[in-house]
Amino acid sequence: MKLSFSTIFLFFILAFPSSTVSAGVDAISRLIQIQDRERASPSVQEAAAHGLLRRLLPSHSSTFHFRIVPKQCGGEYCFMIKNHPSFATPADPQILIEGTTGVDIVSGLHWYLKHWCGSHISWDKTGGSQLLSVPNTGFLPRVHHAGVSVQRPVPWSYYQNAVTSSYSFAWWDWERWEKEIDWMALHGVNLPLAFTGQEAIWQKVFQEKFNMTTSDLDDFFGGPAFLAWSRMGNLHGWGGPLPQSWFDQQLILQKKILNRMYELGMTPVLPAFSGNVPAALKYIFPSAKITHLGNWFSVKNDLKWCCTYLLDATDSLFIKIGKAFIEKQLQEYGRTSHIYNCDTFDENTPPTDDPEYISTLGAATFKGMQSGDDDAVWLMQGWLFSYDPFWRPPQMKALLHSVPVGKLVVLDLFAEVKPIWVTSEQFYGVPYIWCMLHNFAGNIEMYGILDAIASGPIDARTSINSTMVGVGMSMEGIEQNPIIYDLMSEMAFQHKKIDVKAWVDMYSTRRYGQPLPLIREGWNVLYHTIYNCTDGAYDKNRDVIVAFPDVDPSLISVQHERFHRYERPNSQTIIKEVTDQFERPHLWYSTSEVIYALRLFITSGDELSRCNTYRYDLVDLTRQVLAKYANELFFKVIEAYQSHDVHGMILLSQKFLDLVEDLDILLACHDGFLMGPWLESAKQLAQDEEQERQFEWNARTQITMWFDNSEDEASLLRDYGNKYWSGLLHDYYGPRAAIFFKYLRESLERGEEFKLLEWRRKWIKLTNEWQSRRNIFPVESRGDALNISRWLFNKYLNLSNPETRVILDQ
Repeated sequence: MKLSFSTIFLFFILAFPSSTVSAGVDAISRLIQIQDRERASPSVQEAAAHGLLRRLLPSHSSTFHFRIVPKQCGGEYCFMIKNHPSFATPADPQILIEGTTGVDIVSGLHWYLKHWCGSHISWDKTGGSQLLSVPNTGFLPRVHHAGVSVQRPVPWSYYQNAVTSSYSFAWWDWERWEKEIDWMALHGVNLPLAFTGQEAIWQKVFQEKFNMTTSDLDDFFGGPAFLAWSRMGNLHGWGGPLPQSWFDQQLILQKKILNRMYELGMTPVLPAFSGNVPAALKYIFPSAKITHLGNWFSVKNDLKWCCTYLLDATDSLFIKIGKAFIEKQLQEYGRTSHIYNCDTFDENTPPTDDPEYISTLGAATFKGMQSGDDDAVWLMQGWLFSYDPFWRPPQMKALLHSVPVGKLVVLDLFAEVKPIWVTSEQFYGVPYIWCMLHNFAGNIEMYGILDAIASGPIDARTSINSTMVGVGMSMEGIEQNPIIYDLMSEMAFQHKKIDVKAWVDMYSTRRYGQPLPLIREGWNVLYHTIYNCTDGAYDKNRDVIVAFPDVDPSLISVQHERFHRYERPNSQTIIKEVTDQFERPHLWYSTSEVIYALRLFITSGDELSRCNTYRYDLVDLTRQVLAKYANELFFKVIEAYQSHDVHGMILLSQKFLDLVEDLDILLACHDGFLMGPWLESAKQLAQDEEQERQFEWNARTQITMWFDNSEDEASLLRDYGNKYWSGLLHDYYGPRAAIFFKYLRESLERGEEFKLLEWRRKWIKLTNEWQSRRNIFPVESRGDALNISRWLFNKYLNLSNPETRVILDQ
């Protein structure tokens, strides 16, 4: 069943009062018409699409011909793939791709390469693109005579999360951004966030319009790796101050980003004023309604970093600042797409649950945007509705209905696990975008809910009274799990549910460029275990190696969880005493099956070892299995400790440390698992030695422990952005574990209680010293992934080894 955009709004009309619905339909339709009218000319979009083709597949730059046809497909966005009518010789263009926008044309190119040529396109760090299966020019597969037409079932395909800009994009230059915009277009993204450089806009606004000095703003902005949380009002000053060169270069970068997005016909989403203000504003405007917010995860409520200031949306100054910010962006960038992201209430709960007050806040927030742009539409993350019990139906309705219907679009941010559209009567009539959150903080972990991704958007769009206007990918960090993004991006063009198992079968062929029965079987196993998991997978970042327990070892449960395929572990046996500090890692899949899948991957290695996509997957899968092995090995250490077995504890802890070192060697085999590029890219943006030191500290701190800490109390924000990166395991995670094991041994040898406070002081000291170090790490991979994976499989996972059974199903 295909539901067009107009049909969706017909459902909308049947469910809600006609006057409200009419206003919403008119507003969304009018916005799309304005965007189409203001879009770059066809020639500019076609040239941008050709430029992307030259970067992706230069050998075929003359094989494809692109054409913008804005009036096709009944006014909906689409692409059409045809055999070029003038094709006669290998030098002639062979395939004609038409589309309503540049993005649609490029999506059509990807669709053809994917479904007719068996290719695969991914990030460089996850193996890059497999294009060897594309035939030579003049020999491309023909499509059927009538051609292929693919329409978007909903107009928008959204991309990014408010924190992706820090977890993944923090150190990007134009070269990396150009690749990402290419990736977006190929995957159909036409509604991306465009947050880069906004600090430069704020600097100009506050200095030019509100009499602030440079020192006033030094304390307001966070450092380069923490700007996302500075923007949201969670912290201030942490990692800063920003040098002027940062403001200048990021503004230049943003203009390049926006120009390319506009050239491709995208609709970039600009930021708007959410109420977060510098402390100096309360002195400059003493009568303004400014709230001093509470602590956000700092250890000692340190006002140097925490407890930011929020300007009440009902204060007249709010609209003035909001207007000034929108107007300054228009002045600097020359244009807008009229959609603005603003999350005033994300992790900032309103002071009262009075629906009338909440409605007033929402209305004033939107007025700040509208005063600078008559055609403004507010795009709001719906994350607050997922986690904050404050937002009961009356409060949620008050916020959503505080803005004229059609002037607010909500991102259902966690829809593959916790869809709000189901429990909110389709957001009470407000248009929304179905989003896959999938990944927190960029942790490298294999998991996903493929069936939910393949069916969730379809169920939402075809449900009665649907108000869905888009699909999206809203991960916190990128460059992992390419299979998830491959499938989710395809859902922007799918009109009905797909056979996921058949899709996964074809995925392996496309990813490696050839059909191999064993590797296909391996992917089928992964689909039924890791890639069709329960929501328990979202506890992934509790792997012991990368999130070590800061808790008395006598409180850690050593009971083994007995569960089989598709069963959730018993959460009641995780730990003996309730604690916020540590929960036992758990699995949502059969380890024996995943080990079997790894065996199949290794067996196929002789045929695939030259394929970069295969090498990434092999390293990733081996890493995943050995990380779970390490979890079980750690609990064997704890079991020996609790049994007062000094000898056993020493032997097992050394095995754990050896495994960490072996994992570091494995990860060094692929560029996608190196820490060096993260640190070096930070330093390359610096203008002098002082900046280089500051930027590197930012980069090191984000992936270990932040915000602040004391000598004997660690920040709650530790290990949240953990990474399985070569260099990080050897240089930080391993030494941290060694300190813990040292205190375990001394506790048993001396017959004393575990010295938790001393252990904590030592590892906090280790962390702070590591963050300030300047040692260099490799930026290029080394070692043979297949040989090292085989070696580690035989060492840790061979069934003839009795120790292997500690991680097999019982």
